[in-house]
Amino acid sequence: MKAVRYHSYGDSGVLIYEDADRPVAGAGQVVVKVAGAAFNPLDVAIRAGYVQQVFPVTFPHVPNYDVAGVITEVGEGVSGWGAGDTVVAFLPPTAPGAAAEYAAVDAGTLAAAPRSVDLADAAALPSVGLTAWQSLFDHAGLAAGQSVLVNGAGGAVGGYAVQLARRAGAIVTATASARSTERLSSYGADRIIDYTETPLPQAVAGQQFDVVLNLVRTSPEETAALAGLAAGGGAFVSTTFPDLGDAGRGVRVVSVFARSDAVQLAELVARVDAGDLKIDVAGRRPLTDLADIHDEAVAGRLAGRTVLIP
Repeated sequence: MKAVRYHSYGDSGVLIYEDADRPVAGAGQVVVKVAGAAFNPLDVAIRAGYVQQVFPVTFPHVPNYDVAGVITEVGEGVSGWGAGDTVVAFLPPTAPGAAAEYAAVDAGTLAAAPRSVDLADAAALPSVGLTAWQSLFDHAGLAAGQSVLVNGAGGAVGGYAVQLARRAGAIVTATASARSTERLSSYGADRIIDYTETPLPQAVAGQQFDVVLNLVRTSPEETAALAGLAAGGGAFVSTTFPDLGDAGRGVRVVSVFARSDAVQLAELVARVDAGDLKIDVAGRRPLTDLADIHDEAVAGRLAGRTVLIP
């Protein structure tokens, strides 16, 4: 089969489109014929070796840990799944990934793919949808009637967070640039702040929120200011691992890295098929473009969630 792999850490030049052995389903695994594999910024950090102490990989490594496709083989001990089933999964970032024609996937990570969207596009759901869900509900405990600030709502996690929070009955304030305003409005955001026009502290002067969800990299000063927008007894949740410590006032501070959860993923899929959750795909690119996509992401030119097609 064809796959994109890298044999050492380095810049995007280490990503090679090459022949590789087709995976075989081990015990508890299935083999999936990949319809789509979503790019994530973490793929860049892993490839560059910046996070190898946390996410060590074995070379040669196949990147991309969000996958959608069709099961072609079922390993020993797997029940409930069969050849021909369409599935999605959030793979361990250090495991052989989905930037290939076929991928071996632990059956415990699988959920049936949504029927209402193209199968390839479904790859844009697993890790980012789960990050939004777990941030809002597992960690922040968001409930109906509460207020939430989603800082960085224009990104993939932010879009899902806005939708999930509104469906939960929360009052949603979102920060994003003008290019995301129409989409976030369609998701039901109660207020959208264009941070390029008005600094957030000025835009929300005097206002506090039950939950502050931070999805962008911030300086220590910016992080402290954001935590200060959380009401006493509320929650400040961040996916960018800020070194904040104790925010005081009884505010819970949580750094989140999503975990693969097949039950929660199945719930997200059900919401997609019910029309309650929209999957946004900014671009579909051939797998051979993966090195270019890494460069575009580093340069800030990648428009949004990108799905790779083998």
